[in-house]
Amino acid sequence: MSMNGNGGQMAGILDPQKEAELVKLYNQMIRVAYANVYNKSDALDVVQEAWVKMLAKRATLRESDKLAAWAKVITRNVAVNVNRVAARTRTWDDADLMRAAGEREDRAEELMMEISELLGQLEPAARTLFLYKYYYGLKDQEIANAMSMPVGTVKAKIHRARERLKKARLADLELRSEGRSV
Repeated sequence: MSMNGNGGQMAGILDPQKEAELVKLYNQMIRVAYANVYNKSDALDVVQEAWVKMLAKRATLRESDKLAAWAKVITRNVAVNVNRVAARTRTWDDADLMRAAGEREDRAEELMMEISELLGQLEPAARTLFLYKYYYGLKDQEIANAMSMPVGTVKAKIHRARERLKKARLADLELRSEGRSV
């Protein structure tokens, strides 16, 4: 059985105009799908499933001039179903995210305690400069104006405070690792 030529089954099924109409319809369906699922891969899956549904239910299309509208409705319905299924599975993901957020909050509290302890090791003037710079986000010139000192002095003191904190943090980590290995 030949698939080409005048006697072939596949030849002549679609003339160029019909093929162009189907390509246009396909592109419209992709736009509808993408507008509903916001993901190119999912949109392509939606369109594929919509084509299968259209072929299975083609007998229900009463007016052939309404094909584009019918295809868009089917595509939108498939996309809604995909979103519905994704929402059901997302609840499990949300539970995992909530657990992870709780763990992150615990770690954040630990870090805040560590930072507070380390800042407590600085002399009050250095701690104030450090907090102005990194906690309140002031610029060096603003700190210099507030503290009535030259900008160079502010920069030097903040640098020394940062170096002291680094050394204290390293010493703290060494003590902890020694404590764990004992």
